Amino acid sequence: MEPRETAALIPAGLDATVVLLRHGESAWVAEGRFQGQGDSPLSEEGIAQAALAARRIADPLTVPSLPIPSGAPLEIRHSPLSRTTATAIAVADALRARRADGAEPALLPDPGFIEIGQGLWEGRHTTEIEERWGDVLAGWRHDPLATWAPEGESLPEVDERVRRSLGATLSALAGDRPGSSTRGSQVLGYGAGEGTEPWSLIVGHDGVFRVTLLALLDLPLTRFWSFPFALCGITVVEIRAGRARLRAHNLTDHLGPLESARRRALEAERSRSGAF
Repeated sequence: MEPRETAALIPAGLDATVVLLRHGESAWVAEGRFQGQGDSPLSEEGIAQAALAARRIADPLTVPSLPIPSGAPLEIRHSPLSRTTATAIAVADALRARRADGAEPALLPDPGFIEIGQGLWEGRHTTEIEERWGDVLAGWRHDPLATWAPEGESLPEVDERVRRSLGATLSALAGDRPGSSTRGSQVLGYGAGEGTEPWSLIVGHDGVFRVTLLALLDLPLTRFWSFPFALCGITVVEIRAGRARLRAHNLTDHLGPLESARRRALEAERSRSGAF
């Protein structure tokens, strides 16, 4: 399959940054159920994850620094489902609290970034799907362009809506600013003005973000399974002179406090039980 054309997707000469944030754990994720476009809310763990991710984005200079531009994002686009909406609101609240003027970035629900529709699989436990649709599930995991969930969305359908929403995001970032020149260095550390370009945040889902990242990097949909997205993981895509480059992928260091709390709880339980 030929790479998709991105000339019409990324405005010529654009210098900007797009940050992708997956939502926190939902009730269905915790239960091992397929979600798709089913509207499962954040679990208690997911609420805590969203708060930590929000704090990380609002304070990017905390070591290790997060490679995003200074200042507030132009906008926060998010899937309209409750788990992504709640995560986006947590980020907006954290950003507003960090700004002396109390300004809040625009929150824009965008159905183009809703999760891939999983049809008859939505809400069902993984074990049930493996028992009833084992061959189809195996096909989806092996060749997602040839096989997908019964009554669900195909990847080309998802790609079409994602590209429309990405186009709107990138056009807003371009605004009326003139494009840059490719004569500038494309090597990190040599670019004048790095960290001052406009940026936007997209809050979405694992499946739809896989398609989003492939579209930005001009990679074929056959690479769908190449880039996983962790719960509340942060991915940074920089665009220089109209070309996208992956600056950071799946950053989750901000979730460390939750891991530490789990370890402490496990150690306390072992101490009580006498287990080794």
